[in-house]
Amino acid sequence: MVEYTTRINDAVARSIVGRRFRLQGSGHRKERMGSRFLTEIRAGLATFFAMAYIISVRLKPLLTTIIVALIVPQVNASIMTDSGGPCVCTNSTDPTCANDVDYSLCLSVINRDFVTGTAAIAALTSFCMGLFANMPIALAPGMGLNAYFTYTVVGFHGSGPVSYKLALTAVFVEGFVFVGLSLLGLRQWLARAIPASIKLASGVGIGLYLTIIGLAYSAGIGAITGAVDTPLELAGCRPEDMVDNLCPGSAKMRNPTMWIGIFCGGMLTAILLTYRVKGAIIAGIALVSIISWPRPTPVTYFPHTAVGDDAFDFFKKVVTFHGIEKTLNVQTWSLGGAGGQFGLAFITFLYVDILDCTGTLYSMARFAGAIDERTQDFEGSAVAYLVDGKQIRPPGLDLLVSTNTNIAFGISIGSLFGLSPVTAFIESGAGISEGGKTGLTAMTTGFCFFISVFFAPIFASIPPWATGCTLIIVGAMMTKAAADINWRYIGDALPAFITLAVMPFTYSIAYGLIAGIITYIILNTTVWIIEKASGGRIVPEGKELKDPWSYKIQGGLLPGWVTRLLKGKKDFWHEDEPVPLSSVTSISGHDDGYKMRGHNSVQVISGIERTVVSEEQPSHKQM
Repeated sequence: MVEYTTRINDAVARSIVGRRFRLQGSGHRKERMGSRFLTEIRAGLATFFAMAYIISVRLKPLLTTIIVALIVPQVNASIMTDSGGPCVCTNSTDPTCANDVDYSLCLSVINRDFVTGTAAIAALTSFCMGLFANMPIALAPGMGLNAYFTYTVVGFHGSGPVSYKLALTAVFVEGFVFVGLSLLGLRQWLARAIPASIKLASGVGIGLYLTIIGLAYSAGIGAITGAVDTPLELAGCRPEDMVDNLCPGSAKMRNPTMWIGIFCGGMLTAILLTYRVKGAIIAGIALVSIISWPRPTPVTYFPHTAVGDDAFDFFKKVVTFHGIEKTLNVQTWSLGGAGGQFGLAFITFLYVDILDCTGTLYSMARFAGAIDERTQDFEGSAVAYLVDGKQIRPPGLDLLVSTNTNIAFGISIGSLFGLSPVTAFIESGAGISEGGKTGLTAMTTGFCFFISVFFAPIFASIPPWATGCTLIIVGAMMTKAAADINWRYIGDALPAFITLAVMPFTYSIAYGLIAGIITYIILNTTVWIIEKASGGRIVPEGKELKDPWSYKIQGGLLPGWVTRLLKGKKDFWHEDEPVPLSSVTSISGHDDGYKMRGHNSVQVISGIERTVVSEEQPSHKQM
């Protein structure tokens, strides 16, 4: 079996596919060490299973007010159906139509619309992220932005200051503004300009963020819940035992689904990972799901209730397709009296998406080992930012043009489906931890989402307690970056700590970055002013230990294609040829540098080997 899989991996690596995605053994000068075809497929499946809850969460009918009450306080994975979509409430006595039968029937239709739209846009954007950016990062409508979209902008059942259709217009416009920022390189520059300690802390914060999601009810095992006297408290109650959304002391830790998730999904997966068993994460998720599907058990995902019956009826369909009926292309361009609110929504969507996605993409790229420590950028970042809303390091002008077409994927086309902005998903860490290093991982995830459009009953029936411990395990893997933060100097340490603390406690990557950056600016600007005013006599102790930072980032503000165009390069869409090296060159960092391999030198940057052909060797062969 091992020999068979090795032959498959070697055959694909030697093919055009292997060279396109820089698989190990492909002979590409920048091949990604450790990347194997079957491993990438398995990693893509792991990412999909970790993200499958976004289909399940969107499937919860609005009529199930108990479940909604549990979800909303726990996680920012809000249900788009709560916005009311294009449904119109005509009940004069109840402005939210909470008990209106006709309105509820309309909501049930748009609920299915959102399921189809979510799966379709996740398939499209994830596939394009892998194909064009060659990164193992999946995309889908951002859950944090869903909460802002639904409860702040549109309001519950359309009770907010901006109508659902107008809010979609703001999202549509924001997508094209994203294009301009990405084409001009501003998003990439922002990612490189953020201080090193904050970038490292963002990865740790995302890991903690994943942990809280995994511990909560909506997409986790339900071990914690909100409280009155404290922000969080121990839970583990069965949903029917909750009192006013709180877990009574007598019912704590008595939910059998939580224990199934912990032992069959968590401990088993951890043990398999300890022995480096391939597919450990998928095995844990699949086992818990299969255990939870039979009905007459205490851990069933389909209890004999109105909610359970509805979910089981949908599950029994196995294969079905629901076309988008009410939420497709419903934007309105009449600002009317909501001009100010429209502008506020547009600006907020823009800055939250920029910071949220930048932080997530950078952290996932570092987790995958794809960050270039010299430029603080990663291969394919231009395309990655464009697909998400987005630019490319294009091999040809035609591809540059087609990539600009892909701009509408992430945000603008998502709004045409009636969805909130698309962003990179932190659950991509599940696939990366499974060994994903190339775009084949994201393409596999995208293909799975495409299949889920037709097999939604199966994928939507993966219970949250099946994926909860997976998110916790991935969170633990991501927090190892905390060891690399500069804790020796308060000007680096405090902003980093605030960043990693605010992210999970506010359920927002963007807020964590904002808090950390502001703290960094205040602390270090004050120190700089005092030092200059005192003529260098007043300097804080340990300042020499501070991580260096400059706004003059290597690579510049403008993207490569603009720089080459300004220099008069006619084929500006092609990258400059690398300067060949004939000797070993040292690169800063304890594990960075070049080492010789035959006639070639192998550049090692943060653990990633890249073969560089020497002047004496016109071509190279991977040894």
